[in-house]
Amino acid sequence: MNEDIELLHYIYENSKMGVIGIENIKSDIKDKKLLKLIKEQENDYYTICTKAIKLLSASNSERKNVSKMAKLMTYLDAKMKLMKDDSSSNIAKMMIEGNNMGLIAITEKLNNYEGADKKILRLAKELQNIITININNLKRFL
Repeated sequence: MNEDIELLHYIYENSKMGVIGIENIKSDIKDKKLLKLIKEQENDYYTICTKAIKLLSASNSERKNVSKMAKLMTYLDAKMKLMKDDSSSNIAKMMIEGNNMGLIAITEKLNNYEGADKKILRLAKELQNIITININNLKRFL
């Protein structure tokens, strides 16, 4: 698998995990402003997923789905944390932690795949920017 395809798969997986993480907590959010923000973030991640899928299709490559185990672990982790504290502050903290993991990972990928196709690098940078904005927007709920 070439670097372009590897980076595209990672962009897809990172943004898909953002969607999955949000799906796991959305029903537990009571604060309407926080819920609105989270839904906007979910839409942003979904947009990145869609763009990655289109680029993968254009390169005749199938996307790798997020494993059922990863989905389950993410779900269980979120629900356990919410059982202890379902406040808006804790939800924002959980989301910031998840976004920070994604930000570190996509930044590392950008540093390791500098020679990738320009369209793919732009999409990776778009994801990096979205994550950074998400973190900053969530801070007001801490």
